[in-house]
Amino acid sequence: MSTIAPQTALIYVMVTMSAVDNSMNDKELREIGAIAQHLPIFRDFSPERIIPVARECASILQEDGGLDAVLGLIKDALPFALRETAYALAVEIAASDLNVGQEEMRLLQLLRDALDIEKLVAAAIERGARARYMTI
Repeated sequence: MSTIAPQTALIYVMVTMSAVDNSMNDKELREIGAIAQHLPIFRDFSPERIIPVARECASILQEDGGLDAVLGLIKDALPFALRETAYALAVEIAASDLNVGQEEMRLLQLLRDALDIEKLVAAAIERGARARYMTI
């Protein structure tokens, strides 16, 4: 049995991606809020819960083995049908500041492995984000 709700797990994914480079910038935080307000999976998720859930996730991440703990919670909470959604949200947050660093790339790899995301599916999700965030 999962200890967190699927929507909470999706917030954890986005917060973890934002925090992985030790810099949760305003652009990424605004993107998390926008996603949580607009995607159908968050229909019954109160926007007022975003900050407390983000703090909860950040607290776990600061503990020894925190990243592994968060990835385990995410995997346990998400039904198979939402695992690609979780990966897509991680990619969105990584791409939102137009700078995907090595830490973010490594977390995406860990997330792919933890959620059993197929390589071609991951590549398609990543390519879609590149297209959305392309600038001239």
